[in-house]
Amino acid sequence: MDELVEVIARSIVDNPEQVNVNKVEGSKSVILELQVAEDDMGKVIGKQGRIAKAIRTVVKAAATKEGKRVIVEIIQ
Repeated sequence: MDELVEVIARSIVDNPEQVNVNKVEGSKSVILELQVAEDDMGKVIGKQGRIAKAIRTVVKAAATKEGKRVIVEIIQ
């Protein structure tokens, strides 16, 4: 899952080398913390959060196959 988020984020931002995904695993859920450069925050979130919502939807669909709940957080 974290590789998927990283590939999507790197394709969107201007500074792909500053994309970092931290994975925090629990028993039934996984939290993916997406960290990008400050200048790229708007590109990852999108207008009214549409891109962030799309990223979360894709990851959620992929996680359903594994039977886990995945939460994507965009942090600074």
